[in-house]
Parts: sequence; structure tokens; C-alpha cells
Amino acid sequence: MSEALLDDSASAIPLHGLGAPGWEAAASHLSPAARAAAKAARFLGKAGQCVIVPDADGGVSEALLGLGDQADSPNAWRAAPALLPPGDYRLAAPCAPADPTALAIAWAAGAYRFDRYLTRSRDARPRLVLPPGADAARASRVAAACALARDMVNAPANDMGPAEIEATAREIASTCGASVSVVAGEALLTEGYPAVHAVGRAAAAGRAPRLIELTWGEASHPVLALVGKGVSFDTGGLDLKPSAGMRLMKKDMGGAAHALALGRLVMTARLPVRLVVLIAAVENAVSGEAMRPGDIIASRKGLSIEIGNTDAEGRLILADALTRAAEHRPSLTLDFATLTGAARVALGPEVVPFYTDDETLAGDLAAASRTAEDPLWRMPLWPGYAKAVESDVADLKNDPDAWAQAGSVTAALFLKRFAPEGAWVHFDIYAWNPRGRPGWPVGAEAQTLRALDLALTARFPPP
Repeated sequence: MSEALLDDSASAIPLHGLGAPGWEAAASHLSPAARAAAKAARFLGKAGQCVIVPDADGGVSEALLGLGDQADSPNAWRAAPALLPPGDYRLAAPCAPADPTALAIAWAAGAYRFDRYLTRSRDARPRLVLPPGADAARASRVAAACALARDMVNAPANDMGPAEIEATAREIASTCGASVSVVAGEALLTEGYPAVHAVGRAAAAGRAPRLIELTWGEASHPVLALVGKGVSFDTGGLDLKPSAGMRLMKKDMGGAAHALALGRLVMTARLPVRLVVLIAAVENAVSGEAMRPGDIIASRKGLSIEIGNTDAEGRLILADALTRAAEHRPSLTLDFATLTGAARVALGPEVVPFYTDDETLAGDLAAASRTAEDPLWRMPLWPGYAKAVESDVADLKNDPDAWAQAGSVTAALFLKRFAPEGAWVHFDIYAWNPRGRPGWPVGAEAQTLRALDLALTARFPPP
């Protein structure tokens, strides 16, 4: 169970969730003290409003939470842990959320804090008694997966390098009964991962590049492959990023964090799949060993790639990882990467673009996105732009021609050349909240996980 959720509490404080439209009529069930406190605080049910009703001893007898125009949305409750004082709370009657499990997951997400490096005392967090009808096991699984992804992305690069990403994968595998194999350093060349090696070879010896492979489940089950971009820090290489562009590059391993978090979610849910998680973990550093603009490198698939920009490194390591995924003959492949700034220009930080040619799968993902309130948006694998990633001197190039303009689309088209046959989805995630507000602090954000939990459970129903 998440630290923010509990099964029961005899002393839990009643918490009233009230929407902005017609809140006064909905508040008819409130106690006189609560109505008086609401009036004194000019409470109107707006999102972000919170009123504490004191008891005779100066404690909290009940609380009011404004849900704004989204009173029926479980996500509206995500702000509550940031607005309420510490204590145990329960939803007061007649509040009956449409999806109590989603509400519990939203509460846990809003209670998340990254305080690992703080030396001051850690404040207690408000906790919620699980609403009636909530699936405690699922809420706990999803909350833990989201927290894992956020912890990994929030961790500074000096404590979350390629070796630490590997250590996290091994810890997950040990907990869930999975197996892990790793190819690292110069062995990447002899074992057939030349693109991963090319990107990561400039890093210090203790931060050597590696291909991490986690496997779980029965061999007779359909193969689900999860592939993650694990660039623990991205300087841009010799095409060095400016300081402003480099500031958040500890999060460039967000794809790896999400692939590992989703993998743990699949295993703890005991989905009937043969799970393969592939993480290409590197640091895109600067040294005499760094790849150069104009270099031509090999890939596991045998396609040659001209390096036009050393800062377009994520697609290179994913190329080798996707090729390895194809060797497992997966039924479904999902890859995750903080891949392009163009995705943010198109859809901003909160909406995740995804790419697939599978119409049924695209529809399933869109439906799961709406249900989970986990925003995804399908983008086109527009074949007219495919020529933009072709090179005059190699099979492909990692910097598309400027005429195509659509940088997220052309990156996806590049990856498509290496993707396994069959169902494949590419998620160009951001994994970060740039705007702080109650429940959404500035820092790492878990994206796609809630929607994919629904979609994968529907596609591979547990026994």
C-alpha cells in the first residue's frame, strides 16, 4: 500500500469534495460549522480552495476541498495532499466518485515528494482511507510504479548513471523473480550493439554504456517488449548544448525509468506475458572518444547511420535496443523516450504524443487515456517525411532534413526502420512538470503508466 493510502482509520477526518457549479446546493448536507467556515473563507468550490473546520480542541473536525469544474474527475483530488494539513482523511458522504481506484491513485500521485536529499525534518503527509469500492492492490501497484519513475527521473545524474540504472533493474528483477543480463563497455562491440557503444564511449570508465535486458514470465506466453532510452545525462556531445538546455538533462533517462516502472507494474499484476525490458543506458559525454558530426556508425540491424548531430543520440541507442527486441518476436512492443523538443512544441509538456500504424491499438490507447485521465495523443507516421532521414553516404542519418520540419515525426520514422514487425508504439514523453501547482510540483512526472496499466490489462487479462 502506498504511504499516502490506508485501509481504514477510526480517527479519519471527513473530507467533502465540492465542485464550483452549484456548490451551495451540493453543500446542503454539510454541518452548520462547515457551512459557517465555508462562508467565512469565501469558499466557492473552486479548484485549489481548501477550508479546514476546527473542532473544540483546535484540531480538525472536517475539511472542504474545491474541485472546480472537474467535480467528476478523480484527478481533481490530486491537489488535496498539498492543500490539507497532515492527518488521516476519508471521503465524506454523499461523495461517490465514479472511479474510486483512480481517485486513490490520483491522491497518491499528489502526495509524492522527492525529499531524499533534504536534511531538514520531513513533514508528515495527509493520508486517505481507500474509498469504498477501490481496488487496493491495483491502486498500490500503479502508485508504486509512478513513484519509481519519478524517483529515477528526479535523481541527479551523479547518483543515476548507467550503473545505477542497471542496479535499479536488478533490484526490480530480484523483487519480481525476473532475470537480468547486461552487456557493457567494449563488449557492446563484440556482442553487436555498436550504436549504443558509439553514443556512450566518451563517458568515464565508471559510467560505461550498457544494454540491460530483463526477462520474466513463461516462454509460452505472448512476448511484450518494453524499450527505454536511458541517457543518464545528455551534454549534447560535441554538438554541445547551451547551459539552459543542459540544466534538465538528468531527466534524459526518463524513457528507461518509465519502461522499468511499467515492467514492474506488469510483473506485480501477474499479466500472462513473456516480458522483455530492454534499456540502453549511456551518458552522452564529451571527451576525445566522443563521436563526431560526420561520423558513420554501424547498428545492430546492419544499417549504417551518418551522424549529423551528436545531440540526436537517443534514436541511435534505441535503434540497437529495438533491433534486439525484434529478435524476441514480440506480440507488442512499446518504446519510451524523452526524444525530441519538437514533441513539446507540438503538444506541450503534459500531452504525450504516440506513434503507431496499428489502428485498433491506437484506438485502445486513446480510450485508456481518456479513462485514466493520462493524456496521450496519436501523431502520424507520415510516410512523406521518410526521405528526410535518408543519407547520401549511409543508409540513414540521425538529423533529418530541415524541409520536413516535424522533428518528432521524423524521429519516429527513424525508429520505425528498426522496430519489430507487428504492433509497435513509440511514446515521445517529457517526464517533467515545468509548472508547479498543488499536486503537481516542479519535477519528475509519470506519464503513460496509468493509461497503459488499463490498456495492457485489457489486452492481456490476468487469470
